[in-house]
Amino acid sequence: MEASPLPTTPPIWVNTPQALHALAADLLRQPKIGVDTEANSLHAYREQVCLLQFSTPEADYLVDPLALDDLSPLAPVFASPEVEKIFHAAEYDVLGLHRDFGFTFDNLFDTMVSARILGYDKVGLGALLAKHFGIHLEKRYQKANWGQRPLSAEMLNYARLDTHFLIPLRDLLARQLEAKGLLPLAQEDFARLTHPLEGNGRPPLWQRRGHHLTPQQTAVLEALWRYREDEARRRDVPPFKILDDKTLIALARALPRNRYDLQRVPGMSPGRIRRHGKNLLAAIQRGLQNPPTPPQRSPRPDEAYLARLEALRRWRQQASRIMGVPSDVVLPKPHMLAIAAANPTTLDALRPLMADIPWRFAQFGAEILQALAQASSPTLHGH
Repeated sequence: MEASPLPTTPPIWVNTPQALHALAADLLRQPKIGVDTEANSLHAYREQVCLLQFSTPEADYLVDPLALDDLSPLAPVFASPEVEKIFHAAEYDVLGLHRDFGFTFDNLFDTMVSARILGYDKVGLGALLAKHFGIHLEKRYQKANWGQRPLSAEMLNYARLDTHFLIPLRDLLARQLEAKGLLPLAQEDFARLTHPLEGNGRPPLWQRRGHHLTPQQTAVLEALWRYREDEARRRDVPPFKILDDKTLIALARALPRNRYDLQRVPGMSPGRIRRHGKNLLAAIQRGLQNPPTPPQRSPRPDEAYLARLEALRRWRQQASRIMGVPSDVVLPKPHMLAIAAANPTTLDALRPLMADIPWRFAQFGAEILQALAQASSPTLHGH
């Protein structure tokens, strides 16, 4: 495809209350806007949104939240059902905007979710812009420290290009979704993105499975993890920059008693021993004196539940092949697990389990009940 022209006018830098109010007024007049954020997750203990980008058909804006005490003028924009907010991979941005500024959301469009539903092999923004507009994005600023000031001209240009083409990209993907009859399914997923899930849902390191540690080693791992968190908070860096998970687990397994023992633990370089050796040995001693941590045992699911889950998986794979989409697009995993657990036998019983995905309920409800019925049928067991 012929390359789209790159913008020639500079983006508008918004770092005063007056400029922010003017921006909010402009955005509220628009039927659709491109939105993105940049955070400092690789450079700080507690990440924060360090830049907000907006694009309209006329202009690109860069908002500096580090220079503004109050971003509430933007709240009506994000909450407005009249203004469509176009993101690429909205989940992370929505979570950060909700966490840092308390914004609530309505009327989102996600170009990455759309590309997945359409069965694209590559769904990154760079790949989509290259394919459709001949635009090649500079990747090296993805991991930059957006909390630093001033931001270089190159970083500002990178940030504005993240939203500049979102409106035409959205229009193109929306046409493709419509042509395939998949726009209602996509809109269902966009609506689910308006409710950010707090946290990443992962249990703390010592509660995760697959480490095969004894209860006492698990207590040590917990003490080591707490040391790493405290140190990361004190130095304002992400915990992995203090010590990675693998090394913490190796320390808990080896239970070193002195600096000589530390040298033999995988991942413990001379630099790490110099910086953390004394404190790590102290944390290990604390863990050894703490009561052993009982293993987290989840009750074993019964055979009937596993049979239902397997039947739903098989049905979902078949439906995904017919539709040419990833299987979790047909039925998201949390819904599949909830349906297998509840084992509904009528559409009325299934409906509340699919309340937030009504299009899928209408399309697939009967097939889901059929798959469950086959799993429960005694004639099929043993096949």
